[in-house]
Amino acid sequence: MAENTEKKEEFSTEEAVKEAVENAEEMKEEATVEENKETNADSKEAKKASKKKEKKKDKRDEQIEQLTDRVTRQMAEFENFRRRTEQEKSQMFNMGAKNIIEKILPVVDNFERGLATVEEGTDPFADGMLMIYKQLLTTLDEAGVKPIEAVGQEFNPDFHNAVMHVEDEEVGENIVVEEFQKGYMFNDAVVRHSMVKVAN
Repeated sequence: MAENTEKKEEFSTEEAVKEAVENAEEMKEEATVEENKETNADSKEAKKASKKKEKKKDKRDEQIEQLTDRVTRQMAEFENFRRRTEQEKSQMFNMGAKNIIEKILPVVDNFERGLATVEEGTDPFADGMLMIYKQLLTTLDEAGVKPIEAVGQEFNPDFHNAVMHVEDEEVGENIVVEEFQKGYMFNDAVVRHSMVKVAN
């Protein structure tokens, strides 16, 4: 009887150990499942947070692109405006200078007509006028005003204004033989055409 009791106690102890081991394994599995759930929940939240950040980044990137595009356009518009303004200023300056040159040219013509009637060195007053005339021509030259070459050149309607034609076998066809009034150019633009006689 005592032996049976000992066997029962041994058996119940073994069962208790087995049960304890099984319980421990179940608890371990449950803990692992819980950890996995928590990890999954954390990873889902992390994904959501990263998506939100990406969306925020996308919005910021879009705003940066829009602002950069706007600034680039405004800079281009400003550059065009600056160029246009400079061009307009230059055109206005050239128009003003051309008007003044047109008003000075008759004075130069009158100097030439007056000096053509006097021999150089005979009259001190005429010599003074000649010096003023030369100074005037130098000033005009420095300002970019150049006389147009006419006599001996081929007739060019861009530079010459033919007021007479003459038959001359010694001179080639369409050649300027005489200049009645000098023509002038200002910065490669004709201010006044040369008034000329052309041989046919």
